[in-house]
Amino acid sequence: MPVRSAGLLLYRQASDNGRGVPGGLQVWIAHMGGPFWARKDSGAWSIPKGEYLEGEDPLVAALREFAEEMGSPAPDADYRILGEFRQPSRKIITAFAANVDFQPETITSNTFPLEWPKGSGRIQDFPEIDDARWFPEQEARLKLVKGQLPILDALADHVRAAQAEGR
Repeated sequence: MPVRSAGLLLYRQASDNGRGVPGGLQVWIAHMGGPFWARKDSGAWSIPKGEYLEGEDPLVAALREFAEEMGSPAPDADYRILGEFRQPSRKIITAFAANVDFQPETITSNTFPLEWPKGSGRIQDFPEIDDARWFPEQEARLKLVKGQLPILDALADHVRAAQAEGR
């Protein structure tokens, strides 16, 4: 049975601020923590997500994982399922989206233990997420791990359909 994860992709529609920040669709994504990702940027960001157990409600799991990784609860919003997305690792991510402006004062992620440097016998704690912020859709396409680009595609389709319906 494949490992299952659930995550939230927050989005907002921004207007051009006249100071070089483009308008349009923006998404909230997070830079993965730990030494493997420390010096990487392109392809090193993810939607906030985490694993859940069989029988657990994926939205409940996504809300829990968001809070653990951001250090604050997910915003109260109307979350819509975007679908299930198989990753190259064979993990399946159930993704939910909401149109909401999230502005936390700080990002304080939970941590994980890792022997570092490898083979040293020294266990260190690293944050699961070491940064998170809003990015315009096109920039997010460069930052997200490749396996999550279909999630962003599904969001863009959802937003276009909502705009066409006048929502």
